[in-house]
Order: sequence, then structure tokens, then C-alpha cells
Amino acid sequence: MSNKKIISVSDLLMIANQLIQEHEHYIEGMRAEAVEEKDDVLVFKGNYFLDEQGLPTAKTTAVFNMFKYLAHQLSKEFTLQGEASETR
Repeated sequence: MSNKKIISVSDLLMIANQLIQEHEHYIEGMRAEAVEEKDDVLVFKGNYFLDEQGLPTAKTTAVFNMFKYLAHQLSKEFTLQGEASETR
């Protein structure tokens, strides 16, 4: 049995975006806009600051690393409401 707290998507995004803004590598406009759970890992999505051709920019790596940080920090603490019963 998991000790993870069940949380709604909106509440989790609020927590995630607070962590982003408090992080030392925060970039203006960096924001988690969606989250889903895959195999007990929270996957965050948002603006990756791609250029006009859809290619990565200097900010893209920072955003990717931030979303990875969120996944590591929050996946061990939370599970999405309604997701746990669907994936088991």
C-alpha cells in the first residue's frame, strides 16, 4: 500500500508552480500547465520555449530540467485523484 496523498490536478499544479517560482533556476514565464501520471510518475507539461520552427532554445533545457525536478520531488509524495484506481 502506498503512502502517497491523493490530490487533484488543479491542487498539484498549484503546488508545482509554487515550487517552480521559488526555484533558483526559475525563468520568467516558466509554468506547469498540465500533469498526468504514468506508471506512478507525475509528468508535467507546459511551454518549452521552442522557436518559430519548433526547435529547442536555450530556455528549453531549463524547462525540461524543471519538469524533471518536479517529477522527482512530487511523484514520491502524491498520486492524482482518479488515476490510482485506473492504473491498478
